[in-house]
Amino acid sequence: MLKSRTRWILQQADNVKKEKLMKELNITSLVAALLVNRGIDSPEEASAFLYGKEQTFHDPFSLIGMDITVSRINEAIKKSEPILIFGDYDADGVTSTSVMMMTLQELGANVQYYIPNRFTEGYGPNEQAFRHAAENGVKLIITVDTGISAIHEANVAKELGVDLIITDHHEPGPVLPDALAIIHPKLENSPYPFRDLAGVGVAFKLAHALLGKMPEHLLELAAIGTIADLVPLIGENRLIAKRGIDYLKRTSNLGLQALLQQTKTDPSAINEESIGFLIGPRLNAAGRLDSADIAVDLLLTRDSYEAQTIAEEIEELNKQRQAIVNEIAAEAIKEVEEKYPIEENAVIVVGKPGWNAGVIGIVASKLVDRFYRPAIVLSIDEEKGLAKGSARSIVGFDLFQNLSTCRDILPHFGGHPMAAGMTLSLKDVDLLRDRLNQLANEQLSEEDFIPVTQLDGEMELSEVDLAAIEEMQLLSPFGVNNPKPRIKLKDSNIAQMKKIGADQNHLKLVLEENGVSLDGVGFGLGHLYDEVSPHSKLSVIGEIAINEWNNMRKPQIFLQDLSVTEWQLFDYRGLKRLDKLVEMALEGKWVVFNEKNLQKLEMLNTNALLIDTVEKASEQNVTEANLILVDLPPTRELLISLLQGKKPARIYVHFHSEESEFFSTMPTREHFKWYYAFLMKKAPFDLKRFGDELAKYRGWTMETIDFMSQVFLELDFITLKDGFITLNQVKNKKDLSESITYQQKQAQSALEGELLYSSAHQLKGWFDQMIDGSVHAEEAIKEWI
Repeated sequence: MLKSRTRWILQQADNVKKEKLMKELNITSLVAALLVNRGIDSPEEASAFLYGKEQTFHDPFSLIGMDITVSRINEAIKKSEPILIFGDYDADGVTSTSVMMMTLQELGANVQYYIPNRFTEGYGPNEQAFRHAAENGVKLIITVDTGISAIHEANVAKELGVDLIITDHHEPGPVLPDALAIIHPKLENSPYPFRDLAGVGVAFKLAHALLGKMPEHLLELAAIGTIADLVPLIGENRLIAKRGIDYLKRTSNLGLQALLQQTKTDPSAINEESIGFLIGPRLNAAGRLDSADIAVDLLLTRDSYEAQTIAEEIEELNKQRQAIVNEIAAEAIKEVEEKYPIEENAVIVVGKPGWNAGVIGIVASKLVDRFYRPAIVLSIDEEKGLAKGSARSIVGFDLFQNLSTCRDILPHFGGHPMAAGMTLSLKDVDLLRDRLNQLANEQLSEEDFIPVTQLDGEMELSEVDLAAIEEMQLLSPFGVNNPKPRIKLKDSNIAQMKKIGADQNHLKLVLEENGVSLDGVGFGLGHLYDEVSPHSKLSVIGEIAINEWNNMRKPQIFLQDLSVTEWQLFDYRGLKRLDKLVEMALEGKWVVFNEKNLQKLEMLNTNALLIDTVEKASEQNVTEANLILVDLPPTRELLISLLQGKKPARIYVHFHSEESEFFSTMPTREHFKWYYAFLMKKAPFDLKRFGDELAKYRGWTMETIDFMSQVFLELDFITLKDGFITLNQVKNKKDLSESITYQQKQAQSALEGELLYSSAHQLKGWFDQMIDGSVHAEEAIKEWI
């Protein structure tokens, strides 16, 4: 048995809707199910989703406040009034700022941008920045990807005589800033048909309205910010991402070209993962460690040398960011384990002075991955008495809603159901932890703390072919609310399995069923190699893809989790050294039947249980245990009593035996007949003196003669005294099988044949009979033999 790391939940699609899509669009069952499970269940919607037909951008003027905003910006351009774009320091904010800068520059505006310093100013608009802008003649401030919580700053702007336009996508609070206009898709009573735009999506809509046409040249930036900010990749976001990726593949933006060169990315191969794992993190790195200005400058530059220089600087910052994240994550994990154990904390809240505020969001994500609890990581400023935090959540715990109940101790906070940022007084940290833990305990069950993997379908190996994977790719780009499909392959045979990688920390295997095989790679799953028996039926989940190498294309699966539902047999019968068994077997219940081996294991610092009676074997509870059988039992009954009706998770068999009866000569009845006739002629016979000569004459071993002599002695055919054999008068006929020695030799030889010299498949069948418990073990074994 091997338990999966997560809960596998297989989504069930409405069969009627699925079959309708299959019939009208001529698509596979899996793709039809994927569409239905994503809420795309009409043929028209599905066709638009898959093929992009008839999908257009929404009218930007359906956003509340767009008329006022466009009129005021055009007025500022006409009067050459200084305009300030106030952005944010993440990838969404950087691309939002760049989109607005490019748009207003194209319209001839007198425009500049400002992104606050994460460390000295914190998130969002601030009074000092607004006052500084007003002193420099700015009459119009436009926020991008920020501002919906800037109630005080909006009042400051009004006091300064500066018009404030807010464009944002973060959750609006109960009170909105008093601004000239607010462009936000989630405003109450908004007629805009799509609510989930990223900050750059909102900026893109404003650019569309200002330019009077859809700004295709800005789609690549809009796609980067949209994908990097993890907003749902459905509706208009999907259109932005899909078309933006197409433009990015042939980008003429010098900064992006330089960044792609730094990451050794082939532009023609760019997809959503390139943005999510390569481009986005590097644009984020600048604002996480220093000023985000260089990221904006990279996207705006028209000088190739400057682009190359900035790209190199950003690459170096990203390497520093990775090192800092690893260091803080290690400290945070230690804090949790030593001070806030997950057994007592449904929500993790940890912090330390000196933790870099720019990376605590990444660290929070790592804590969620490690402990599967909502996590808040705080950077503490003891001098100011403040804690600046970043939070990440799990399914079932809405961060924004729960943090909203703590507004009295959170003067600054904002975010989404799954992520949030905040600032609070150091003295309120313990109170925040207590409140959130109380809320989590009320809202979450034990099951909620087991990670969930949503599966889109279950497939047979024969169904995983190039055509199916290519059709599945029509659903890309994948992201939030349109995740890359995860599928399940159930109970496949393992044709090959090995560890790979420099540190042997990855797993490579080949699954096989009815002549069809499939390669699988599990990054970071190398440790499972020792937990999967090659004789097991293996269920796996993962993402299927096409492996292209050396002009060859074939399907493969990127493994994410493994499971074996039945007990597993680990066959170590060929292993001669006991110390090697100790190294290879996992923790479990060690069993010996020979006291000598008990002593040997003690010398290897391994505790074992000596089973020497049927009663002791019967009373052992080995259900769900890892059972290590060190040596061969003297009788079948001991093993039957140990296993019958019980369900171990794994059985490791070593079955060490110093003396084997299986390959020693078992005398036939003709052997016994000749030997008895010989004794009739020669008795009394001196066995000590002439036994070796007799053995040599007949081509037997001395052990064979001793064995037959002992059998005759037990049957009372002979008397043996001082090495001399004399015949007894036999009154009643007796069969050889009446001898205890004869019985034991036969039984031991048969037992060795069953347990020690059988194939792994045969041995597992023998154990299955025992573990089943549905039939009498003795009868089952006789049938099996």
